Amino acid sequence: MTDFFNIRHYLSPLFIKFIKFGLVGFSGVFVDFGITYLLKEKFKIQQYISNAIGFISASSTNYLLNRYWTFHSTDPNISHEYGRFILISMLGLGINTFILWILVTKFKWNFYLSKLCAIGVVTVWNFFANLAFTFVK
Repeated sequence: MTDFFNIRHYLSPLFIKFIKFGLVGFSGVFVDFGITYLLKEKFKIQQYISNAIGFISASSTNYLLNRYWTFHSTDPNISHEYGRFILISMLGLGINTFILWILVTKFKWNFYLSKLCAIGVVTVWNFFANLAFTFVK
């Protein structure tokens, strides 16, 4: 009877990891958007450079949260694991920037709406790439 009230009982471990990854990523959106906004609007740094700095800052905080909470990694070689995570994030940044560029320049979408769409696509990429490459048990 106690399993009836335990939602984790009904969900697959992979789906639970994806939900956790998404929650960590959602917190990273605030880091990403906050830094991007600050650099672009307040310091007048070029929008794509601001985007890259915001994205990498969020990736670094996301690594720590995902390492401990989402994937429960115990890999003692943190620098190697972090390097793999950042490599995937950099590939994700390329995907993010390409989508952002297409939506802003070709479709004339708002920069921040475009950024939100790009983040959604890159979240799926980052989850499965990190599952297969970074946090392999």
